[in-house]
Amino acid sequence: MAMDAERRQAELIEQFSAQAAALSSSAPQLAALVLEATSHPALFAFSELLSLPALSKLTGTQYASSLDVLRLFAYGTLKDYKSNSGNLPALLPDQVRKLKQLSVLTLAESTKVLPYDQLMQELDVSNVRELEDFLINECMYSVQFATGRDLTPDQLNNMIDTLSDWLGTSDNLLHQIQEKIKWADTMSEVNKKHQKEFEDKVEEAKKSIKADIDLRGHDDFLSEPGGIMDFEEDRIRPKRRRQPMA
Repeated sequence: MAMDAERRQAELIEQFSAQAAALSSSAPQLAALVLEATSHPALFAFSELLSLPALSKLTGTQYASSLDVLRLFAYGTLKDYKSNSGNLPALLPDQVRKLKQLSVLTLAESTKVLPYDQLMQELDVSNVRELEDFLINECMYSVQFATGRDLTPDQLNNMIDTLSDWLGTSDNLLHQIQEKIKWADTMSEVNKKHQKEFEDKVEEAKKSIKADIDLRGHDDFLSEPGGIMDFEEDRIRPKRRRQPMA
């Protein structure tokens, strides 16, 4: 469901972008397109539309306020509209509902708990029942999908700074891990070297013993005091019995 909602958002943005390009020579139709987009129940992102060259042609015309409306829906709230309503066209009921939804999203960006008093003030709602009906009917979507808002230039810069810090921390951590791996490889090589030196010494000792045996002769080596022959003689020599004492 989340993928379907994201795909629907992308399709709507593409649809309105194509319409804007086709209507670029008609300011009244572009203004009507802005009205349609900001009233659409499934569209919550407007910054891409705001950046379209076709819509920028409304600047300086009698329909320039449509750009201000589109900018309001991209970054603003109902409270922003109320404070500047004298310079903006009146909103349709669908636009008011959409702007209230966007206002809730903006409030939810900074805190997990939204007091009723604050919501009632921000959404221009007079009683708790009206507020709860709006939240339940217009803001409670499936948990599988969450709607986000467009980022203002300042928010985008903050996000870039945050990601840059995260990237720096990740690079430092990666460097530390690489140093640990390098140390482990070095210690492994040292252990291998010590093992090889030990094995070489054992092999040299074996060769030395063999060379000594070959040099002095096998029988001489075995008959040396403490050698194997002495041990065999001691083993087979009969032992004397002690005589009982008188």
